[in-house]
Amino acid sequence: MKGKLFRGSISSGLDIKLTGDSIIEDIKVGNFVVVTGKKNKYLCMVTDIKYEAVNPQIMISGTDFDSEIDEKIIEGTGVYGVITLSPMIQVDENQNALTVKSIPSYGSYALDADKDDIYAVFGEPSDENFYIGTPPEMDIPICINLKKLVERSTGIFGRAGTGKTYLTRLLLSGLVKSKLAVSLIFDAHNEYGYGAKSENSGYVKGLKQLFGSKVAIFTLDRESSLRRQVPIDGVLNIAYNQITPDDILLLNSMLNLNSTAIESIYQIMKKEGNNWLYNFLNIDASEIDEYALEIGANGSSLQALRRKLERFTKLPFLMNATPNDCIKQIMDYLQNGINVVIEFGNVSTLGYMLVANIITRHIHDMYVKKSEEAIANNSKGPIPLVIAVEEAHRFLDPSISKETTMGEIAREMRKYNVTLLIVDQRTSQIDTEVMSQIGTKITCRLEDENDINSFLSGVNNASKLRNVLASLDQKQQALIIGHAVPMPVVIKTRNYDHEFYKDVSTFNDSDFIDKPFLELIEKEKIDELFPD
Repeated sequence: MKGKLFRGSISSGLDIKLTGDSIIEDIKVGNFVVVTGKKNKYLCMVTDIKYEAVNPQIMISGTDFDSEIDEKIIEGTGVYGVITLSPMIQVDENQNALTVKSIPSYGSYALDADKDDIYAVFGEPSDENFYIGTPPEMDIPICINLKKLVERSTGIFGRAGTGKTYLTRLLLSGLVKSKLAVSLIFDAHNEYGYGAKSENSGYVKGLKQLFGSKVAIFTLDRESSLRRQVPIDGVLNIAYNQITPDDILLLNSMLNLNSTAIESIYQIMKKEGNNWLYNFLNIDASEIDEYALEIGANGSSLQALRRKLERFTKLPFLMNATPNDCIKQIMDYLQNGINVVIEFGNVSTLGYMLVANIITRHIHDMYVKKSEEAIANNSKGPIPLVIAVEEAHRFLDPSISKETTMGEIAREMRKYNVTLLIVDQRTSQIDTEVMSQIGTKITCRLEDENDINSFLSGVNNASKLRNVLASLDQKQQALIIGHAVPMPVVIKTRNYDHEFYKDVSTFNDSDFIDKPFLELIEKEKIDELFPD
């Protein structure tokens, strides 16, 4: 692509008239173009493509040409192609990347960006600079700065089937390899810890296969993990006495508790202490009315509350007492720099939300305490933690986000070295205050107008990026904006394949601890042969 600047401003962008043999069909929205001024270079993104004419009548009168020569004469002189560029980064004579505060001189030349131009702005691949993809029309690595990524929360969005999980796998792999942070992954659909099915390639490796003992897998559904032959590091059980009334209230969208029921829960807690839920569910139905009198509650309301709370008895991981403190074990792993994946198997959404609430509450308390101790002792704080959560709207919906620990982490925990990696289809279902705290936003294709508006809210050049967002392919393309990239960028995401495995994996046979898994398999066989 070749062209010359003939019109423009910082606010409306730069208009480039195509020259030479440039073919307008080869230019795509989102492409990188460099405009070379007298003092600076400007790395720009194509945000619009159009035709203009010296005489508007030419455009109106039609395109019937007597010969190919006539067509070439008209095209480029009477009618010419114009691309609109949004200048994103200004590079000075010392190769410093600066915020754009001026525009190139009139008549400056515009050319396709090359490898040196891209590297000057995004840097070359390294442990800190993670190669996440390429520009759609170029084979040049685009890097995302992982150190900046973990400083603030990150969001990955896109409608179903556009590649959110694919992108999340890439990012998590980069984080594990870099050791810049430790990750806790709430794996709602069993896609990150071990091997999983992929729409295209049939099977993809999980983090455990790529990084061995640097990743620990806990499961809430032991049978599901064994059937899939996942080498789990532990079975996660939750004791009833670890559940607080606040945990129950955060599930109200599924339990439909009224104000009377909520008041009763606190009355039960006052009488029974930490074992309130287990004790209440084990009261004989015939004794409920008498129990209601004891705590000053309504008998029929208490009966209705019990019927709703009985859903918890169907959760396989809930126990009256647990043989060991799995939550503490998870905390210890994280503190020692080992990434943790929590598989939910076939556990219901209710179970997913309950466990995520309980664990994030403990993490919140631990990180606040350790950060405050580090400040008091003038020592290094805890290792940065990234909490990856799917179906994030369940925790960050506007109606509940101010009450959830997830919401608090998104808003305030950055100063305590804890950030979120939220994955969701709908940006519009995430609380606006939480969205405003997300440092790096990555989106695959969005089609709902509310989701597009929510994603672009508070973003510079939002109106121009709207065209870019609309031009994304159905799969394997994404728009990245925010803290971890120097400028908005459209990428074709890197393939998650054997080449990628080779590039990031630190796995070797001696590192891969699968003995506990083999022992579980043997125990299953023995149990089948010699049942109790």
